[in-house]
Amino acid sequence: MRAVIAGGSGFLGQSLSAALVSCGHHVQILTRHTVTPDTNSPPSPVQHITWNPDGQIGDWTPACQGADIVINLAGASIGTHRWSLPRKAELIASRIRPTRSLVRFIEQATPAPTVFISASAIGYYGDRPGEYLTESSSGAKDFLAELTYEWEQHARLSLGHPTRLVALRTGIVLDPREGALAKMLPPFRLFTGGPFGSGRQYMSWIHRDDWVSLVQWVIDAPDVNGPVNATAPHPVTNAEFARTLGRVLHRPAIMPVPAFVLKMMLGEMAGPLLLHSQRVLPARATAGGFRFAFDTIEPALENLLR
Repeated sequence: MRAVIAGGSGFLGQSLSAALVSCGHHVQILTRHTVTPDTNSPPSPVQHITWNPDGQIGDWTPACQGADIVINLAGASIGTHRWSLPRKAELIASRIRPTRSLVRFIEQATPAPTVFISASAIGYYGDRPGEYLTESSSGAKDFLAELTYEWEQHARLSLGHPTRLVALRTGIVLDPREGALAKMLPPFRLFTGGPFGSGRQYMSWIHRDDWVSLVQWVIDAPDVNGPVNATAPHPVTNAEFARTLGRVLHRPAIMPVPAFVLKMMLGEMAGPLLLHSQRVLPARATAGGFRFAFDTIEPALENLLR
């Protein structure tokens, strides 16, 4: 089969592309970077196509006709800059415009793709201490929750369209090279690691390889549609995560970062990214028979770091 991946140049997109290629799929990556074909290299199962999504179809469309799978991972990183008004506008546009372009492509494609997997996030649920959250839980009203809601709404296809739509609500993806774990490693290795704030807030995480396997499971599961939580079945408190990370690295985890310091450093995004509590369960995946290779935190961290 042929898969089109928007945002496929990121660390998740690269891991997913490699897995799909290993299964015999041809992968087309939509990228904002200018692509210069290398006529001296042998044919590759991964093709890079330049696009500049503006909410409409464009000159990238003909090369993607006939795709069986469309995967949308496009979007600026949530955690790299403070959430000023211009930054919020950038975060919104970087998600909504590519999603609109892909929806318009899918709706005019002949034949229609089998499945459209559009990235989403557990930020949809907001700060929910004391609750277990599944795909049927309501959304919240903070900036990240409303952004995620709009992201999912713009991914919706016209009523009766044959392409199956899955909104993948991803938690904290653990990878030592990128993302949250990569940013936590330096202070722990310097013996200055510890929990954030009270440490009582729940973190919903997933091992990078399980995230990739879950996407593949969604592709092959024709009855799965709508929101799917991409999180491991056993969320942990931030304090438990810090203790476990310290144990795996043979480092202490006794240097907490007070909540007020995080708020001073990061502003509004300190809450949704570090201090909010989200105990999210992958109810649809487990009910559908998906098996996690890493369902508890210590084996996951040991696999990634040792």
